[in-house]
Amino acid sequence: MLRTSLIALTLLTTAALPVAQAQDSIILRSNLTVSDAEIRLGDLFDIYGPEADIVVARAPAPGQRTSLDVNYVRQLAARNGLEWANATQLRRLSIERESRIYTADIITDMLARELQAQFGTRFMVQLTNSQLTLHAPTDSMGGPELANLNYDTMSRMLTAQIRPYGGAQPVRVTARAYEAIEVPVLARPFSAEEIVEAGDIDWIAVRGDRLRPDAILDPQDMIGRQARRALRPNEVVRAYDLQAPVMISRGEIVNLTFTSPGIALSVRARALDNSATGEMGRFVNLQSNRTVEAWVEGPGEATVSLATTQAF
Repeated sequence: MLRTSLIALTLLTTAALPVAQAQDSIILRSNLTVSDAEIRLGDLFDIYGPEADIVVARAPAPGQRTSLDVNYVRQLAARNGLEWANATQLRRLSIERESRIYTADIITDMLARELQAQFGTRFMVQLTNSQLTLHAPTDSMGGPELANLNYDTMSRMLTAQIRPYGGAQPVRVTARAYEAIEVPVLARPFSAEEIVEAGDIDWIAVRGDRLRPDAILDPQDMIGRQARRALRPNEVVRAYDLQAPVMISRGEIVNLTFTSPGIALSVRARALDNSATGEMGRFVNLQSNRTVEAWVEGPGEATVSLATTQAF
């Protein structure tokens, strides 16, 4: 009786050995990411073969994360002849789904192009959520799709529904949109008294509501004119920033002339201002020491006006 029991126990133990030996030790991957709509054992463990294709769970939405219960994963692996020791004693597994990312710049560009198509004017769009990103599956085709767009021209508020990819649920996007105006700007830094030439001009888009009344909009109003002060590139240029080129500099000695039928008087004078051709400047008559105003005619030449003849 005892001998029979020992033999039976030996047979049972021997029969159980192949099952235990059939279990292979597996290692968890260091980077738990998936690209498909389903999570498989091969996404979690460094394994190959039929077991790698066994589905564990549905994957999260593109760009999102999900977590799996460790015991569930270990039991599923064991049922398929795989042994995971979980040496680090993890409690849950966090898995991220890879995605194609569409940044805020891409979204605002798409909205601006749609507004331009509707209104025939260029727009600048500012998202309410400047950190907004949309995600699409890595195997999806094309880009985001605009489901609808509404724009209030009075409040400049915009609402839109955007599908990150075909068949996806639309994402609600809000923004403000401003009409953009193309303005000429300097393409490089300018020092005071530098003359603007045609090759120095570039163009930028500026929000119309931020454009000052004295902003220069015609490049012809810049070409041939002189910087009054140091100017930075790619900034709106105001009318005051430029002037006609200085013909007479402050402190310069010039010929100051008064002409009238039968009379021509000319004296030496010192300029009190920087003046351009055609501008009125102030001068000190070096003989009388009187200050007069005179029209600048060119380099070193100014003409006294009739209104200042008495002071001449």
